[in-house]
Amino acid sequence: MKKVAVITLNGYFNYGNRLQNYAVQEVLKSLGFSVETVLIKHSAQNCFTMAELFHRFRRLITMPPIKTFWIANTKLKYYANRNRMDALDAERTQAFKQFSLENLMEIDLGLKENSSPPDLANMYDYFISGSDQVWNPNYVRDSSTYFLTFAPREKRVAYAASFGVSKIPNEYRGLYKKWLSEMHRISVREEAGAKIVKELTGRDAVVLVDPTMMLSKEKWISLGKSADAKPAEKYLLTYFLGQKTKATKLKIKEIANAYGLTIVNLADNKDPKRYIADPAEFIDYINSASLVCTDSFHGVVFSILMETPFIAFKRYELGGTAPSIYSRIDTLLRTFRFEDRKAENVANLGKVLDVDFSHVVPILASERKKAIDYLKEALNVQDFGVKD
Repeated sequence: MKKVAVITLNGYFNYGNRLQNYAVQEVLKSLGFSVETVLIKHSAQNCFTMAELFHRFRRLITMPPIKTFWIANTKLKYYANRNRMDALDAERTQAFKQFSLENLMEIDLGLKENSSPPDLANMYDYFISGSDQVWNPNYVRDSSTYFLTFAPREKRVAYAASFGVSKIPNEYRGLYKKWLSEMHRISVREEAGAKIVKELTGRDAVVLVDPTMMLSKEKWISLGKSADAKPAEKYLLTYFLGQKTKATKLKIKEIANAYGLTIVNLADNKDPKRYIADPAEFIDYINSASLVCTDSFHGVVFSILMETPFIAFKRYELGGTAPSIYSRIDTLLRTFRFEDRKAENVANLGKVLDVDFSHVVPILASERKKAIDYLKEALNVQDFGVKD
C-alpha cells in the first residue's frame, strides 16, 4: 500500500483545522492510501518583522480614540483574568488533543520549519500540502516546509491549499514564485488563490471545495457527539472568530426572541461549558441547531453539510473588517447559491429559518468528482472509488 504524508497547520484550538485534517485523511484513505499527518515543530519565536510592527503601530495610532480605548480595555480584562483563561484554554486544548488522538494518525518525525530529517523524502510516496491556510504568509512567513521543498518535485502535491490573503507581501513574492513553480500539482481552495498562483508562476491552479465537503452528512454525524452542555430546548448557535458588533448582537437577539430560541455561544470564553467543546461536539452543535449565526468559513461549511439554516456575517477584527476572510465565505456562498444568507440580505424575519437545501446535492456531487479526478491524476491512482 502506498503511503501519503499530509503536511498542514498543526494546532489544537481551531475546529476547521482539525476537521479539514480529518477529511483530507479520510479522502486519501478512500483512494487506497496509508495516510499519516506529519507534525511540524514551530520555532519558538513569537516576534514580528519590523514591517509588521510598524503596520500594527500605525494602525493603532490612526484609530479613533474610542476604538483605541476599547482595545486597551479588552487587553486589561484579559490579563486581569489570565489565570482563569489559561486554565480554560488548557482544558480546551486537551479536548482537541484527545479528538486528534482518537481520529487522526499524527506522527512526529522531527520535521521543523525549514529543516527536515534527511530520510523523510524516502518514507512516503507522496506529500500533500493542505488544506487550510498552509500558504498564508502571516502564518508561515519564509518557511518552505509547507511547499514540500524537502521532497522531490514529483512527490509535491497541493490539495485545496489556501493563502488566506488576496496578495502576497513583496518581501515573500520571490520565494513564493520559486516554491510554487516547483510543485508537481497545485489545487487551491479559493479563486483568489488561483489568481495568486497565475500571477506569480503563470500556472493554472484547480479550485476545489474545502475537503470537509468531500465527506457525506452521514459520515460527519457518525463522528459527532452530543455535548453535556447542549440545551434540551431549541437554540440559536453563534460561532464567531471575530468580534460581534453591536448591530450583530441586536440582530441575533431579535431573531432568537422572534422564534423563542435559546442563544448558545460556541467558542466564547464567557461561556466556559461551551468554550471547551471539542470538534466532534462542534459537529453536533451545528447539526442540532435551529439556526447558526457565524463569521466562520467552516461554520458556513458545516451548516450547509448539516442542512442547518444559517446566516453568514462579515468578520470584524480589533482593527476593523477582515475582507480576505469574507472573500472565502463569499466564494462558498456563490458556489452553493446561498448569497441570500449573507446577513445584509436577511431582512425578513419570517423566512430566517426557511432555507431550501435541495439544490446542494448535485453541486456537491459535481465538486466532489472534480476533486477526486484531480487527486486521481496527481497521485497516479488508476482504480478508485470514494467511500463514505
